[in-house]
Amino acid sequence: MIQNSRSMFGQSDLIGLALDATWKRNKVITENIANVDTPGYKRQEVSFESYLEKALKTNDPSDIMKLNRVEPRVYTENSGLSYRKDGNNVDVDTEMVYLAENQLRYNTLISQLNYDFKRLKSVIK
Repeated sequence: MIQNSRSMFGQSDLIGLALDATWKRNKVITENIANVDTPGYKRQEVSFESYLEKALKTNDPSDIMKLNRVEPRVYTENSGLSYRKDGNNVDVDTEMVYLAENQLRYNTLISQLNYDFKRLKSVIK
């Protein structure tokens, strides 16, 4: 939880928010893949980065508390669009690309978090 903009763990808190979003995005992508053959299923997507960017652009330090409310949101993408006669709009190849991209994002965030804690540990010693 982010307390204020001067929090000792501010960056780690932001990384934690981003990790939560990548976890949720991974879950949504795997649900899309699992429903590739479900008639009428519409692919889901997660929106997070734009909400985080908007919250971070504030100039008022008291608004930093808005970061506590930034959460990934799931929505149905192009609910009226379908590639197939059965009404399903999931393309498994596209979902696999999104899954790989999300995995890279997750690995990068974990690496950054590990680096932050490694630096903190060296200061404590």
